[in-house]
Amino acid sequence: MEMKNLFMASRPVLAMLLLQALGTAMQLLLKVALNKGAFVYAFVVYRHAIATVCVAPLAFFFERNKEKKLTFEVWFWLFMNAITGVTMAVGLFYYGVRDTTATFASNMVNLVPVITFAFSTVFGIEKLLLKTKAGKMKIAGTIICLVGALITILYKGKSFHIGHVHMLENSIIKKRTHWARGTVMLLSSCLSLAIWYIVQVELLKVFPLKYWGTMLTFIIAAAQSTVMGLCLNRSKAAWQLEWNLQLATIIYSGAVVTPAIFLLVSWTVKKRGPTFPSVFNPLALIAVAFLEALIFGEEISLGSLLGMSIVIAGLYSFLWGRRQEPVVLPRPSGAAREVSRVPESAGL
Repeated sequence: MEMKNLFMASRPVLAMLLLQALGTAMQLLLKVALNKGAFVYAFVVYRHAIATVCVAPLAFFFERNKEKKLTFEVWFWLFMNAITGVTMAVGLFYYGVRDTTATFASNMVNLVPVITFAFSTVFGIEKLLLKTKAGKMKIAGTIICLVGALITILYKGKSFHIGHVHMLENSIIKKRTHWARGTVMLLSSCLSLAIWYIVQVELLKVFPLKYWGTMLTFIIAAAQSTVMGLCLNRSKAAWQLEWNLQLATIIYSGAVVTPAIFLLVSWTVKKRGPTFPSVFNPLALIAVAFLEALIFGEEISLGSLLGMSIVIAGLYSFLWGRRQEPVVLPRPSGAAREVSRVPESAGL
């Protein structure tokens, strides 16, 4: 009985560890596929087309009897939800991963909570609460995260390797020549994600069906990404799928990782609250950094280690402060209610 109770109590932890493992594998596969020439927006289109197929049964089963009013306002917020949360955020993130490293990209994603907090404060969704301990911890965490990010971007220092397989390095990972461009892409992706969380607030007011909202968002995002991709590259080769690592990565990210993020995070938020999953995000960062250096021969610089450590410390400070206060949003009717939001940086 004690073992059973221990297992039941540890399920949220196990779920988040599984999610971090799935995300780590996706980051490494994504880096390989992009460096082997995969077209970013073709990748985004196919990934979310597959994810749509996976989420659709949940929408039709769990929300089949719920009223669905697809007004112009609903379609507008679904469109904004798709363009900020997928088309721009994921597309820019993929370009950033291609031009930098999976480790650097993972570290930048940890900035999303503090950027979201800043935007939410500006738009009046959250309050600073400077007189409370929680408010001070959130401000301190935000500043610490930004300092860590600046150190990661601007300071390199001594570099070293922890060992790697030379064959994989030479055949898979190409030399990067656009580090500055990749950094801009990743920061832009973080900004888009931060805006997306605010868009989510407005979408939930007019369309509170999470499964249908997710499915429709994926459909719209796939259409948007198709248009964006065709504007950038119309060649048949860019959109053609073959039985290779690129196809395997698309199927894995669309059929496994995307539904896992949605289901595991939603379930864990219900069990342990909205900040709990975010606590585990640094584990994926550490795993990606170690495996990318070990397998692909990426160098680890003193600046990146120092920056990552500071960002992680700031993230935990911020999350601690956030955990101390409930998130209150208005009901569509005007009354207030407490909600459990999907945690920032749940995954890309």
